[in-house]
Amino acid sequence: MIIIFIVGYILIALEHTLHINKATFALLMCGILWTIFAMSGIVADTGNAIIEQLGDTSEILVFLIGAMTIVELIDKYEGFNFITKYVKAKQKRLLLVMLSIITFFMSAVLDNMTTTIIMVMLLRRMLIKKSDRWLFAGIIVISANSGGAWSPIGDVTTIMLWMNDNVTTVDLIVNLFIPCVVSTIIPLVIACKLINDDGMPNATVKVASAPDPQLVTVNPRLSQLVLLSGVAGLLFVPVFKTTTGLPPFMGMIISLGALWLLTEIIVRHFHLDSSIEGRVSQVVKHIDMPTILFFLGILMAVGALKQAGILSNVASWLDSTIHEPYLISSSIGVLSSIVDNVPLVAACIDMYPVVDVASLSTVADPAYMSLFVENGLFWHLLTFCAGVGGSILIIGSAAGVVAMGIEKIPFWWYCKKISLLALAGYISGIICIWLQCLFMM
Repeated sequence: MIIIFIVGYILIALEHTLHINKATFALLMCGILWTIFAMSGIVADTGNAIIEQLGDTSEILVFLIGAMTIVELIDKYEGFNFITKYVKAKQKRLLLVMLSIITFFMSAVLDNMTTTIIMVMLLRRMLIKKSDRWLFAGIIVISANSGGAWSPIGDVTTIMLWMNDNVTTVDLIVNLFIPCVVSTIIPLVIACKLINDDGMPNATVKVASAPDPQLVTVNPRLSQLVLLSGVAGLLFVPVFKTTTGLPPFMGMIISLGALWLLTEIIVRHFHLDSSIEGRVSQVVKHIDMPTILFFLGILMAVGALKQAGILSNVASWLDSTIHEPYLISSSIGVLSSIVDNVPLVAACIDMYPVVDVASLSTVADPAYMSLFVENGLFWHLLTFCAGVGGSILIIGSAAGVVAMGIEKIPFWWYCKKISLLALAGYISGIICIWLQCLFMM
């Protein structure tokens, strides 16, 4: 099972070299691992083990499908145009600062990939020089990943930790907001020094392809209404979980249902053209299903390793060999810049169960095990490192991959110009977490 997982992981990491979607290998790996597990006879009833794991995985998938549908619906109503319309600056450095701030906070509500797409497409309308756009895109990737790390709904890995009750909304924001700000500001300040601030072009340069002439432009007021409603629906989810104690996907279902009803009323009242695809039943066809299937495959595959006892053995080895949360989390963060951070975080969740505070007095090393209670230091470090560490290489995060695809940014150019900036922010953020813990003790 270990060999199959390693081979599958390597094939997933080589997605862009092989030109085969990573969901392909995740699903194959999932099926093969569970088949081996069933044939090994480790447990008497493999069927119940699969159903239990599928239940945990489905919570995340339902949440992501709802969030993706809401974001896609906002985009169909041109809600994001309302944001980008007012982003103007006379100097490049000022523009970079503005875009970085907007990206940081937008990615905390939307996912970092969607935020990056919006911001990079905006760059293509504002900057002529390719080198300028690449530098700006690199900082946007860093800002998007840092912004997503301090919010419970800002990144897939953060969502996973939040839904599993490793972290809670308020504690996550309180403990990670400042480190994430630091991890954004350090690269931003350095990048501002590298910009030749010769002023913005006199005219807007439209590098992006022309819009489809068949598309009917949405009334700006409707765009604003759907934007505000969608954002409110996403923000409602953590409030719902905190208030009711129910799983977050239930709050997402309510938000999606409310937005579905709103858009049905809008379509009928304003007699919108079908080309806008203003209904949820139309928009849901365009969500990124390969990504959903990838998460299904990889989370179920990690679950097979958990059921087989492999992850608990790895956790025991790490505890006995390294026994240092900063080193473990930092290593995972650097590794997440090379391979996908979702399976890394999924493995950590399964390797280190949340420790009950009441049981600390009964364990051999209560000081160390206290790091793994709900909102413990290890979980905050893991949340930060897995999210921010992906910025070190352009292939280390969904935000980096989409920026690379839109702007055709070379891998080695990013390594030369951006990686050290991202690494400086990453290390500064970890130091910030350490200082916070030092002064809070």
